[in-house]
Amino acid sequence: MYYGEIKNCDIANGVGVRVTLFVSGCTNRCKGCFQPQTWDFNFGSPFTDETADELIRLLSPGYIRGLTILGGEPFEPVNQPALLELLRRVKAELPQKDVWIFSGFRYDDELTREGAYPCRTETAELLSLCDILVDGRFEEDKKNISLKFRGSENQRIIDLNETRRQGRLTLWDERGSDN
Repeated sequence: MYYGEIKNCDIANGVGVRVTLFVSGCTNRCKGCFQPQTWDFNFGSPFTDETADELIRLLSPGYIRGLTILGGEPFEPVNQPALLELLRRVKAELPQKDVWIFSGFRYDDELTREGAYPCRTETAELLSLCDILVDGRFEEDKKNISLKFRGSENQRIIDLNETRRQGRLTLWDERGSDN
């Protein structure tokens, strides 16, 4: 896996002060994407053990709320194994930190549907280690700059913890959620 950038002290991609990892590689290639350079699977730097160590170090301060992963596309099959190892480590070493992940793939008809392109052996566990999923491809004709944490009106903010608790897809409500 390659990554394009690590952003420390990010306040735009989830609640609170966050560390953000932009992964490389995306087959969705949404028209109007704000990070088209990350479509290239070889963009940026190789993700190494040292990269994971640096992310853990950046996440460690108490004022950091959590980790956000976006791209590119985190759920590209080639990205999932390395992200799974990273999230296992984050949850083991820093269990108080939350994880937000952004995907152009939709939760219910792509990420959790057996046989769909992004649904691999790692996908279910990867989702289980995430607290919030922002899903759906960016659609330029539905662009809305007033939306919080998403770019177009078709995208959803899914509370994965509540979805697991209730057994049904549950959208995040910023007024009633601690995530």
